[in-house]
Amino acid sequence: MALKQAKLQKMGHGENKMKTSTEGLSLIKKFEGCELEAYKCAAGVWTIAYGRIKKVKEGDTCSQDEAEEWLLEELVEYESYINDMVDVDLKQCQFDALVAWVYNLGPSNLKSSTLLNVLNAGEYKNVPEQIKRWNKAGGKVLEGLIRRREAEALLFEGEEWENV
Repeated sequence: MALKQAKLQKMGHGENKMKTSTEGLSLIKKFEGCELEAYKCAAGVWTIAYGRIKKVKEGDTCSQDEAEEWLLEELVEYESYINDMVDVDLKQCQFDALVAWVYNLGPSNLKSSTLLNVLNAGEYKNVPEQIKRWNKAGGKVLEGLIRRREAEALLFEGEEWENV
């Protein structure tokens, strides 16, 4: 409880919450891709637009404008997971990488992850290795997830990730 109160004081009671930069948004868009018709992702979940899974069913469609709008709406939710669960200071590149990671994997995986424990212990140098561990969907290692996790790890370190 005291830790949460200290965090609230540090963050100015919610006034200074971090937001995803254009760099983080670019990484999410690159790896999510944009599909205007619902499809089943590698994990077997109905998905549309830039990885949207909420209330998506077979046969759903959207416009490019809706896809962009949904992504920006959902980013607010995913940013809040990082702002709420991370107890250490983050650089913008680190925040962006973590938002991209949790956007793909969800808040439950973050909450129970060694990655979060390592980060909250202040072991920044060990976070990229933890990011890269999450390269499976449906129990199978996927090349696309290997590339995405590599890009997220590079972004976390403030390195170039676009050519991954």
